[in-house]
Amino acid sequence: MENATRAVIIGNRRITGLTADVIAELIAEVGPLWHERHQKRLASRPRKRAVGAGAKHRLVFVDRLLATLVHLRHATTHDVLACWFGVDRSTITRAISEMRPLLAERGCTISPDVRLRTLAEVVGHLGETGKTGIIDGTEIRVRRPATGRKDRDKFISGKTKQNAVKAMVVTDAKGRVLFCSPTRPGSCADITHARQSGLVKLLTNGPAVEILADAGYQGLGAQTGGRVVTPPHRKFKKSAPDWYEEMYERQRKAHSSRRIPVEHGIAHLKNWRALARHLGRREHMSDIVQAVAGLLSQQQTADLIPTPQM
Repeated sequence: MENATRAVIIGNRRITGLTADVIAELIAEVGPLWHERHQKRLASRPRKRAVGAGAKHRLVFVDRLLATLVHLRHATTHDVLACWFGVDRSTITRAISEMRPLLAERGCTISPDVRLRTLAEVVGHLGETGKTGIIDGTEIRVRRPATGRKDRDKFISGKTKQNAVKAMVVTDAKGRVLFCSPTRPGSCADITHARQSGLVKLLTNGPAVEILADAGYQGLGAQTGGRVVTPPHRKFKKSAPDWYEEMYERQRKAHSSRRIPVEHGIAHLKNWRALARHLGRREHMSDIVQAVAGLLSQQQTADLIPTPQM
């Protein structure tokens, strides 16, 4: 790729979803990791040539990173990216498969010096700062498994009646993404996903924090000593008094207003078109979701840092 085209991609935030400064930080951080893994992979098998001999990469590291960012941001097909970068489609596929795990392992950036990679670190961060966390699940449509495959129906979501995978998202009270879990099949309930992720144990044995959740997590409050706050239960199913209807509606709206930032955080995630609908392999979805969450959180952190006045 020519330097002028590369400069346009880096300089236009609409193409990658990231500013030039954030992309520069990614290059400085991920570049050495990619080079180290590449050299390790070359040295891990018997070779007739010395490591580093032979044909050189037609797609340099910076272009590999940019191709991955464009793919995640706009769900651009590998064929289109191959034409754009002037290489074969298999080269783009291999480049994205190498970059995606590296981006997923970075975690969510809270500040230039703080990065959260696990749910335990998120709970500890909320406990240390005294902030409120908000939790919710989001679904991503995927292709239906082939006919005759075992557990073919486990990806069918009970909510949307479509084949999907589900991820658990944790944000702070301002909607900043703190954590995004690996994906589960769409048939998995939100509360089951939270339990399988170890949230109950972390909250029970960890610091006193407040986690806001919707009605899909009702029951976790009793298991965590009130640390998970859900909407109030409806005590009257039929013939409820007028005063109770007014009180219940007021409490429900108050709780919804407090937890609305997580919906905004999920909306920012879904702006990355790779999370709108995935047509590739379902096995890659966990890395894709966590990679996008890490990139988004880093850009959100960069946006909060004031630019120096000239």
